[in-house]
Parts: sequence; structure tokens; C-alpha cells
Amino acid sequence: MAQDTIVIKGAREHNLKNIDVELPRDKLVVLTGVSGSGKSSLAFDTLYAEGQRRYVESLSSYARQFLGQLEKPKVDFIGGLSPAIAIEQKSASKNPRSTVVTVNEIYDYLRVLFARIGVPHCHQCRKPIGSQTAQQMVDRVLDLPAGTRFMVLAPVVAARKGEYKDVFDDARAAGFSRARVDGEIRDLQDEIALNKKVKHTIEIVVDRLVMPAEMDDDFRSRLTDSIETALRTSTGTLVIATGEGEKAEAKKAKAKVKKPARPASLPTDDDTALDETPERIAMVALSGDIIMSEDYACADCGISFLELSPQMFSFNSPQGACPDCAGLGTRLEVDPALLVPNTNLSLNDGAVTYWGELRKKSSSWGYRALAQIAKHYGFSLDTPWRELPERIRTILVKGSGAEKVKFIWNEGQSRGEYYRKWEGLTSEIMRRFQQTPVENMREHYAQWMSDQPCHACHGAKLRPESLAVSVGGASINSVCAKTVAGGYAWACALTGAEAHWVDRNGLDRGVITVLDTELPAQLGERDLAIAGEVLKEIRERLGFLLNVGLHYLTLDRSAPSLSGGEAQRIRLASQIGAGLMGVMYILDEPSIGLHQRDNHKLIDTLTKLRDLGNTVIVVEHDEDTMMAADWLIDFGPGAGVNGGQVVAAGTPEYVQHNGSLTGAYLSGRMKIEVPTTRRQPQGEIVLRGASQNNLHDLDVRFPLGTLIAVTGVSGSGKSSLISETLYPALANLLNKAQLRAGKHTSIEGLEQLDKVIDIDQQPIGRTPRSNPATYVKLFDLIREVFANSPEAKLRGYEPGRFSFNIKGGRCEACQGNGEQKIEMHFLADVWVRCDECKGKRYNRETLQVRFKGKTISDVLDMDVQAALEFFANHPRLKRILQTLHDVGLDYIKLGQSSTTLSGGEAQRVKLAKELARVATGRTIYILDEPTTGLHFVDVQNLLRVLQRLVAAGNTVLVIEHNLDVIKTADWIIDLGPEGGTGGGQIIAQGTPEDLALHDRSHTATFLRPILEKELVLAAGS
Repeated sequence: MAQDTIVIKGAREHNLKNIDVELPRDKLVVLTGVSGSGKSSLAFDTLYAEGQRRYVESLSSYARQFLGQLEKPKVDFIGGLSPAIAIEQKSASKNPRSTVVTVNEIYDYLRVLFARIGVPHCHQCRKPIGSQTAQQMVDRVLDLPAGTRFMVLAPVVAARKGEYKDVFDDARAAGFSRARVDGEIRDLQDEIALNKKVKHTIEIVVDRLVMPAEMDDDFRSRLTDSIETALRTSTGTLVIATGEGEKAEAKKAKAKVKKPARPASLPTDDDTALDETPERIAMVALSGDIIMSEDYACADCGISFLELSPQMFSFNSPQGACPDCAGLGTRLEVDPALLVPNTNLSLNDGAVTYWGELRKKSSSWGYRALAQIAKHYGFSLDTPWRELPERIRTILVKGSGAEKVKFIWNEGQSRGEYYRKWEGLTSEIMRRFQQTPVENMREHYAQWMSDQPCHACHGAKLRPESLAVSVGGASINSVCAKTVAGGYAWACALTGAEAHWVDRNGLDRGVITVLDTELPAQLGERDLAIAGEVLKEIRERLGFLLNVGLHYLTLDRSAPSLSGGEAQRIRLASQIGAGLMGVMYILDEPSIGLHQRDNHKLIDTLTKLRDLGNTVIVVEHDEDTMMAADWLIDFGPGAGVNGGQVVAAGTPEYVQHNGSLTGAYLSGRMKIEVPTTRRQPQGEIVLRGASQNNLHDLDVRFPLGTLIAVTGVSGSGKSSLISETLYPALANLLNKAQLRAGKHTSIEGLEQLDKVIDIDQQPIGRTPRSNPATYVKLFDLIREVFANSPEAKLRGYEPGRFSFNIKGGRCEACQGNGEQKIEMHFLADVWVRCDECKGKRYNRETLQVRFKGKTISDVLDMDVQAALEFFANHPRLKRILQTLHDVGLDYIKLGQSSTTLSGGEAQRVKLAKELARVATGRTIYILDEPTTGLHFVDVQNLLRVLQRLVAAGNTVLVIEHNLDVIKTADWIIDLGPEGGTGGGQIIAQGTPEDLALHDRSHTATFLRPILEKELVLAAGS
């Protein structure tokens, strides 16, 4: 009989206090509790870790030798465990080629769809391509200039792996004597050995000819015979290789092998990197080649290409990737926006950061050259950049073109003049970047460069031939440019299905917005028979993305640009599509980044995953998700050493009436209060003309000296407005940064601010060496304390002795990491505890120095709460530790590796660092979803910290979905009404009470009942 519970006994991982707990199988189980109470320790470090360990142990001994031995979690017994899949909050992929449709495998179906029913067009004249006869091919070749050397080639292998000995044997038997193999002419009488692991292109040389000055029947007849032979040999396709093109490409191939101008490798369809070799370069047709086909050819332009295949639509394949950008869609180029971040400055004052402040360099040759440029074109170096004529700005950045400028030099007794073209900033920086052999100098020039859309494919990543194929009148690139909702409507229209999506609350307005005249007509009967199943898969997978609230994402959105919550929900949608049963899914706060309006879609998805016959375990703080759970487990009562216990377990209704903190908040016995008054603004800044991404030329007021919440449904434009436009624009003007600011016209009121600080959720470090103590500058003070101890003074130890970053006191076996990296080759590298120092980071002599009975390693192993008590008599240390305490990080250890911190924890460490600084006021702090990973209690503590910053004369601006934060804000800027193309507008600006009156605002829909309820309660009391 199948066990109906997962039984855990004696769990002691991290701060778990030897707990026994049972989780019902095939149910939705939510784990909650204050930050650091032990939720993740049970879910990921116990249940998932044990599931992975048992899986590895089930493999053969041969397979296990590559995977290594996984450490058993600290637990006495786990029964009823299912195969485990963890869906954590990590970026979907660091690969810039990865997009929403590739992560969810929708793009694979799109490639098959376009290969099977796509209509090819000529990429020059845009006319549909039809068949081409042998005589038309002959006529095309006869148009070549007299004296042109060319070969008639029959392609028999196109970019496929193998040795192909049989192909060469057949060619010899047919009487052919030569072949072009990977761009190189080879004699078939020789033994040709090919690497079977590398893709090869083989073309049989049918004939070699020279175009005569005067045409005769003999030449025409010979050419016709050769073309017909090539078509028979290659089943309908031939290549005319001109001598000029072949020579040019041979030179280019050699140059690329020595010093590749593009990335050194280009992934194939199976993501295997290929070396930049002549074989690799020759995988696609050389530039001097003319491809002709009996199937696909333009009668007007004479352009032909091979039969459609899925590889032609892959930007990871040489057959489909744009040759200019190797399928990336972008190229690293000089960015004018980074050259001139502050357009209010003049050239003399340093408008162009590459030149710096010219007035300080008046004796330099560069200054004198620019002065002569200014004299030649009649402008002043003291004129603000924004007031210079557009023509002058273009000349300075891009050069003078064909026009030559007079330059005069006067050095001592030497004087002269000469005329030359002005190179321009972009050309000069790019030239120096490419020519310098010094890596530091390349990094120096790279600060003025950014990824720009490829000039050849305009960011589409594919070859022109691939982009010229359409289905329903749309290219594969234009389909991927649609939102998830738009792509769903497009796929529905092709099948004739109703192009709307219904959830339990009715019709979703996010999909209605795409129902317009641009949707394609239904496919014909033949095409539907071919593509019906493919379209069904596309619709279903897009539907899964709709179900998790990602309707606003564009299908070509880069995976690295997705937030952790978005990436997690995409993986969740993939799991729904997999249709697995009997699996234990473990999720980490899937509701992060999701507006309340879309929350029910996520909950529906989780329940659907459960109803398939799976156990769904969710670590979550969202109230709606808790109340939808079949079983709710509350951890606590505190964090760190004060947590690790199960304080309540049962149905949500049971936990509500339990004495736990979570139950008190769920029942309303405890709550975050609405402020009785809202702060009055102490001035304002105004951002005008914001039009980044989907923003509609917005003018936005930001009242200073207040707590501002920027709200709106997912994809409505919050990040575009704040993270991509306001912050970089303020940082450039106030902090002298060099960031690319989103499109806007101006910012007013800057004289009221001194600086801007962005407290984001990026990691505070990427190696085990980085930790919270080093980041907040606490470790420097701790090292001083140990260096001043009697034992350290007796030994002559300086503070550097207690650093694990330099030689002397650290363990040299692990170089102070406490861990050693084990390379796993085809798997991710693994860090294991150092055998020499046992994870303590220091050598034996250093660990003999103690302060109050503790070694430096012992102190690093303390959590913040313990350290606060330990250093109670050290004011400087206590002040920094107090800020970590104030932001709710009592439970993290001082030496905890930064790689183990969540995005929310990293953000709060950064916030603590800012709190530890001397308060100056006149600062605007920007935080993106600071409540990530926080329990109700933690949110209340965070709000106290934010309110403290505002009370000190600063402005705090948060992008937030949490209604407890929104209701306590002084000012709300609500964007919408929908996500993607349906958003980008300001729905309302004002106090929470003002916002609650707006019917168009989705945020108001959920905020209104909370304010009404709490105001009624306040009135009653």
C-alpha cells in the first residue's frame, strides 16, 4: 500500500532543532515563517538534497564516479520520498542566446513549423520564391563577367557530422576527381580523413570553367551538361563558386583562425561549441558562391537557397545564424549615450567623458586639435552639449567623413600645418579597443561600449534567407517579437480557434488587446494537416506561460534579463507541460514579482500540478498562497538559533487560530498599521518624456522627503521607468556615473538632491571569499580587534595577518576560501570543505590567537545576533552590527559565503551598509521589491528602517507589489493598465487614499478593501 505522507525524523540541517514532521503526499504544502527560521533548510537542504542523493546512489558505479559522493543531510530518517525537482529563484540562463521561447522549448516547435509550411521569399525583392529550371540556372551563370573563373559544385553533405568515406568512394566511382571539403579543394585520389565529431560540408567538383570573352555553342553546351550533372548528383541543388570569392574567403578563414573578430565559438543545435577552424568557417556558403536550386529561386534576382529545414531558423546553427553577429543579434560597439552621460555640460567642462575636462588640458595636443575642429566648424568648446547643433555633435562622434580639416601645430621652433579627416570618437575608441594587446586597456575602452543591435540582422539573429520565410504573413522573428499573449492569439488564429483565453474569473484583458487586424487568416487544409500538432504544442506551452502570469513578456526576451521570479515561473510552466506524476516539486517563493491580480493564476497552476498526482512543497510568505494550501507548516519562533522548530502545522484554518506569529497575522490579530497621516512633500523632481520600452512619453512627479511606492501589474513599465530611466539618469548627473539611461527628455529639480543610491538584489560577491562582514566593512574592524589582543602583539601580528585574502595567516591549501573547488568537467563545479583547515580558512598559528576565548574563525561563524552581544563593548562594531539587526538579518553568519545569500538577503545587506554611513539627507534611495523573502514580521521591521531613512531627510522609492508596503507609502505612482504593449501609462499618482478611488487601477482593486477595513476598525476603536 502506498504511503500517504512524507515522514521526516530528526532533521538537524543548519538551525533545525532535531525536528520530526510529516507532510501529506499529493497535496499543496506551504512552508512559512520568519526569515531564517528553517524553511529552506527543510525544503531544499534536507528533502531535495536527500532526493538528489538517493537518485545518484541509484545510478551505476560507472556513472557515480563522475558525479562524486553527495553528502547525506543531517537527518535520521525520511520515508515516503518521491523523485524531487527543485524550482528555485535563479536566473533562467546566463547565455545571451537564451530567450523565453528557447527556455520553454517553444522555439523548437516554431522552427519545425516554419520549415514545414513556411513560404520562402526573396530577401531582396520580397517576392515569393518558386522553382528554377536548369536553363534558368545556365542563363544566370552566363551573366558572369568575361574571364571569371568558376567551378560547378554539387553539394552532397551540408554541415553534418561524420567521416563520409562512402561519399568519397561514390564520387570516385562516378568519375569525379576533386571535391571541396570544408572550403578546401581536395584531390579524391588522396585519402581524405575527416573528424567524425565535427560538422563538415562536402561539394563534388563537377567542372572548372573560365567565362569566355565571346560566347559559343560549345561552352554553352558544356555548361548545361555540367549543371544538369550537378543537379542529378546533389538532388536538385548546385553551387557556382567563383575564383574571386574563393580567394577572398580563404584569406578571411586564415585571418579568423589567427585572431577571430567575432566570438571564438558558435554553439550548434545541441549547444556544443565548435572551434573557429577552416572547417567551421566553411560550414555555410562562401561569399563568392552562388547557390541555385530547382526548388527555391527568385526569377527576378536569381537568388536561390537550400530546402527549408529547422536548422535554417536556429541562431545557434551556422546554417541559420546571422554571419555578422554569429547569431547573437548584438555587437559590442561604442555607445554615444555612454560618451556623453550629462548633456548639460560643455566640452570644456567634461561633457565627453572619454576626453574629460578639456579646460584642465589646455596645453595638450588633443585640446589644441579640438580647438581647431571648433574653429573650422564655428562652435565653442564652452557651449553645453545639448545646445550644439546636431550636425556638430554627429561630426564629433562619427567623424568628418570625406571632409578634411586644417590642423596647425606650433611646438617651440617647429611650426606647420596639414589637412586630414577627423576620425570621430566612435571610430577612435573602437580602433584602440581592437588594436591594444593589453587587457586592462581593453577594459578601459570597453566602459564606453555596449551591446548594440547588429547592423546586418537588426537584432533578429538570423540570416536574411531565414528571415524571408513567412507563416501567416509573419517571419519567425516577428512572431518572437510578440508578447506571450500576442503569440498565443497568433497561434490560435492560424488554427481558426477562438483567440481568447478564459480563466476562472472570465476573459483576460491582456489577451483581448492583441485581437486586431494583424492576426493571420486560418491556414489552408493542407497546411493544417501538416502543422496541426505543432501548433497545438505551441498553443499549450504559451497557455502555460499565461497561467503563471507572464502574458506581458515578449517571446524574444533575453533569459539573463528575467527576474528570479519570472525565471522560476517559466520553469514551472515547463513542468506543467511535462505532465509528470508522482514527483515532489519544491518551489522557492514563486509569487515574487507577481501583482495581486495575477496571483490566482499562479495558485491555479500550483493546484493543477498537485492534481496531476504530485506533491507540491512551496516556501512562501504570500497570504493568498498560504490560504490556498492543503497543509500549512509554520517555522519559528524566531530566526537563526532562535528558530528551527515547527510552531504550527495543519490546515490554514487551524494555523490561523494557533498562537504562532503567522497565525496572528493571517487572522488579523496582528497587522501592519496604516499611518494616521501622510508626509507632505519637501519639494519634487520631475522626469519628463520617459519613453523607454513600453512607456508612453510620461511626465512623472517624484515628491521628495517621502516614501514613494511604484506599483502596477507585471510588465506595466515599473522597471523601465525606475531602474532603466530614472536611476541611471540621476546617477549620471549626481554621482558622475556613466550609465545608459532610458529615453527621456529632461529631469527637473536636481538641485534638491546630493546623490542617488540603488539598492538592488544583485549578489554582493560571486566567490566563497566574499561575505556580509567584508561587504559592510565590519571585518576590517574585527581584524583590528584581534591584532590588538595581547597574544597578537606578542607575536607581532598586524591586522593583515587575520585576512584570508593575502598570504601569511590564511590556509594556503584553500587560499583562505575554507573550501576547494572540484572541477566536474561536464557538470557544474563543486566546492568541498578544505581538508587542511577543516573550513576554518586560517593556518594553525593564526588560530592560536584568541579574543575573549574565540578565534577569528569562531567570530566569522557567529550569526549577527551573537556577534552583537559578543562585541557589545565596541561601539564602532556594534553600530554596524545593529544595522544588520535592524534590517532583519540576525540569523545570517558574518562569514557566510555571499553565494548562499538570496537576492532579498543581499539587498538587505546593502541596505545595512547604507544605514551604517553617516546620515547626510538629500539622498534618494531606490529599492526593487525589498520585501522579497520577508515574512509579515520582517516586512514590519523593514518598513521601520525605510521610514527612518525618510525621517532623516531622504527620499525612499520602492518598486513593490506588497500591499502592506503600498498602504503605508506617502505617495503612489501606479502604472498600467495592463502589461507589455497594454501598459506604460500612469493610471494614478497620489496618496493611497487617492489611488483607491481609481476604477482603472488593478492595484486600487486590492488596496481599497484593505483601507476601508482598517479605517472602519480605526473608527470603531
